[in-house]
Amino acid sequence: MKKLSILGLTLLLGACQTPHPAPKASLDGEVFYLQRIALPPSATLSVSLQDVSLADAPAVVLDEQKGPVKGQVPLPFHLTYDPSQIEPNHRYSINARIEVDGKLLFITTENHAVRLDGTDPQPVKVRVDAAR
Repeated sequence: MKKLSILGLTLLLGACQTPHPAPKASLDGEVFYLQRIALPPSATLSVSLQDVSLADAPAVVLDEQKGPVKGQVPLPFHLTYDPSQIEPNHRYSINARIEVDGKLLFITTENHAVRLDGTDPQPVKVRVDAAR
């Protein structure tokens, strides 16, 4: 009887364990611009990692970091993703924008491609240009 109770408790405890989350990979980088101007304290930075494989469809956002700018350029960012979701034949890109009070000041104007296969240089350098 004791063996049966212990076996039952062991099975019950095993069923209650939470599965381990999928391992995450990350990209660390810096957003910068070439103009020699300081950002106001109300500036916000948004950086996203996107799957841009389909030309006729919106990009799929894999991760995004948004928040107030702390300091001046270069502005650090940290993005995470699940490596098991990365498709070898897809194209991935990092996009960034800096806004002040909802008004766009800087945005990426070039493709900042990343491979997400562990060979991307870190920190990834992402240049933004003044919005017009």
